[in-house]
Amino acid sequence: MDFSLATLWWVAAGLAVVAELATGTFYLLMIALGLCCGALAAHLGLNGAGQVAAAAAVGAGATALWHWRRFSQPRSLPARENRDVNLDIGESVAVAAWASDHTARVQHRGTDWTARLQPGFAAQPGLHKVVAVEGNWLVLAPTDAAS
Repeated sequence: MDFSLATLWWVAAGLAVVAELATGTFYLLMIALGLCCGALAAHLGLNGAGQVAAAAAVGAGATALWHWRRFSQPRSLPARENRDVNLDIGESVAVAAWASDHTARVQHRGTDWTARLQPGFAAQPGLHKVVAVEGNWLVLAPTDAAS
């Protein structure tokens, strides 16, 4: 059985997709896209140099475009402060009294939690908002300052 150059390009593209599925590196899909363009160039009858040029141009261009798109988007908050990760962020809790080390026991979701005051705020009793969750500790800020 005789394999054409186009078949080799398609096999290489398939191997790149398999490698991407094994590693989760989205950039390998951009390289696979370039390899597919190399296969299409072979089907169009371009010589070896034209096939490599098409594969390199599309693969490198797609990789550069994806890299630019990825890093031009705004960064999300760290998981400890991100409401998409932890639904406790933004919830209100009542603090009856703060200890001298700026910690308190508060009722939240039907149980007692240990909370600490976010640095930079005075330890005043009253309504506070959860601004972060660090392990099993709530980080609180006064309601008027957390908005």
